[in-house]
Amino acid sequence: MTRHLTKREAEAFRDRWERVNAREADELRYTSLEVKWRQFNALLLWAQRLGWEPALAEGEADVRQRWARLRKAHCG
Repeated sequence: MTRHLTKREAEAFRDRWERVNAREADELRYTSLEVKWRQFNALLLWAQRLGWEPALAEGEADVRQRWARLRKAHCG
């Protein structure tokens, strides 16, 4: 049998997740560039070890085109 949340329980749940999201945003904001770079490299290494590189490369040309459009729009 499923139990439904009360309005108060749902609001408390939402409030907790808002605090979690705010905390994560703070952590990202204050994480050093060096740590972010190490994390990025670790993700790339995992992608390589798991054989995901070909799948990641599939959309690379599209991403490069989007960045080029953004640069052109921003720089004129």
